[in-house]
Amino acid sequence: MYSARRDGPFQIQRQGSVKSVRFNSRATLIRLGAGALAFILALSAAFNTSGPSRNAALALAGTLLCGLFSWCSAHRSISTLKGALDGATARLRAAAHGDLHTPVVSHLRRDLPDLAGAMDTLFSQVRSDLDDIHSLAMFDPVTGLPNRTSFCRQVEQLLVESVSDDPAALFFLDLDGFKSVNDTLGHAAGDKLLARVAGRLREVLMSQAQTGAASAVLGRFAGDEFTIFLPEVPNSAAAERIARAIHFALGERFDIDGQFVDLGASIGIAYYPEHGNSLPALIRAADIAMYRAKSNGRGRFELFSNALAEEAEGKAELERDLRIALERGEFILQFQPQVDVGSGRVLVAEALVRWAHPDRDLVLPGIFVPAAEESGVIVDLGDWIMDQVCETAARWARMGMDQRLAINISTRELAQADFFARLRSAIARHETPPSALELEISESLAMNMAPRLVDEIADLRRLGIRVAIDDFGTGYSNLARLRDLPIDRVKIDRSVVRDVVTSAEARTICSAIIALIQGLGLDVIVEGVESQGQLDILKVIGCTIFQGFHLARPADERTYLTRFGGTQAVALEA
Repeated sequence: MYSARRDGPFQIQRQGSVKSVRFNSRATLIRLGAGALAFILALSAAFNTSGPSRNAALALAGTLLCGLFSWCSAHRSISTLKGALDGATARLRAAAHGDLHTPVVSHLRRDLPDLAGAMDTLFSQVRSDLDDIHSLAMFDPVTGLPNRTSFCRQVEQLLVESVSDDPAALFFLDLDGFKSVNDTLGHAAGDKLLARVAGRLREVLMSQAQTGAASAVLGRFAGDEFTIFLPEVPNSAAAERIARAIHFALGERFDIDGQFVDLGASIGIAYYPEHGNSLPALIRAADIAMYRAKSNGRGRFELFSNALAEEAEGKAELERDLRIALERGEFILQFQPQVDVGSGRVLVAEALVRWAHPDRDLVLPGIFVPAAEESGVIVDLGDWIMDQVCETAARWARMGMDQRLAINISTRELAQADFFARLRSAIARHETPPSALELEISESLAMNMAPRLVDEIADLRRLGIRVAIDDFGTGYSNLARLRDLPIDRVKIDRSVVRDVVTSAEARTICSAIIALIQGLGLDVIVEGVESQGQLDILKVIGCTIFQGFHLARPADERTYLTRFGGTQAVALEA
């Protein structure tokens, strides 16, 4: 705080960070009176004298009068400045409490126009920044739709305010085939595609106004997932009509920078309050229905039901059991050989995971791997398998076994950014010879593999690790794509050779596929061989390497080594 002389014309005090001016009225009156008296005396003396003295008196009186006028003018300016600064202080204090819209006081704009203009600019910029922050917090920047937070807030408000007897409906959409667009065309193209999808969804809702869709809330829930909430749905037929309209709209080809993209959507539908009396319950129900639609072939819509609820509960229980099984060490590996029937030698042992459940028979991967993939447990399970395979391969190599160990790599595992670093770490930890390992990648993954993954796998091949395409023939087989991939071997799926004994058409197809693969310089392995008849026909076609129950069933390590651990030729299993 500044100190002020009590006999001065005004005092200056600091309040907070702003100086205020307080006039000393008593001192001011005394000085004003003294000045007036001096002026009168000087004037009187001037008229009572003559010559130089009179002139001096007049000069003194003039000087005193000018001083008095100057003092009065300064007094008025300071008083005006005080009022303007007090107004600015009050306006800033109001802004600090959230008032960014009230204009500055008029006398501040009149007396200090530059300060008033600066304050106007400041408040306008702050308002604009707050609007931008709100927009970023509540709306998706790619599609312009409400994001998950905003969508949920709007829907919860509608549920609270609802007075209609008609049910509400929630649509949960997951785009089919979007990931491949990101992988092949890049994320910029993916963002453009999402924006186009949002535009088509808006058009669908406007065109379905008679079913109540015009009042719907549309949002981008996450990634390639969209949600639609209809506050009132007259009947189930109306909801199904909207779902069909969405399928029709998204089924038309998209043109993204000259690249044509085919897309679709799997849709789950749930009703409020029948399928959930709260928004989280409703979202969960619609999400479960969406996954059923996707598992039934995609491009479909599914209505939630009690049967789906029971199935979802069973799946959740299975996921919990899988995590517990990992902690308890209930998983084991079995091994199945790939045999070159020409020489009778085992070239590769495929490592297959089994669940030694304490209360059930040995659980095969077809039962638990899909649940592990969906829940993400497959990443931890894959790490365990990777570690076990690297340790086993290193031990077999020290034993002098000339067999590679093959390990299946899932899509979910490859999606992990550090997968290859973890694999290299396991190899180094167990001092596993890279030539003792073989990676098996599914056909669908190989056909849509991102360039980054192709480069990573090529690096592994340069180390000596072999790479095989598994289940070839179950997806969109692309022989031309095989030529560009860093692979060594192709495993023909059992579905391709199942009917070769009884169907001439199956033999023709199988023969053509095998010839083309071999023409690319790749090894061909036929898996799923279950009879001598299949084996004989496939040998005639030109195959020599086989895997299947007819040759040997999967076995634990001790049993496998007893039969296939030597270097001699092996006899086929009847």
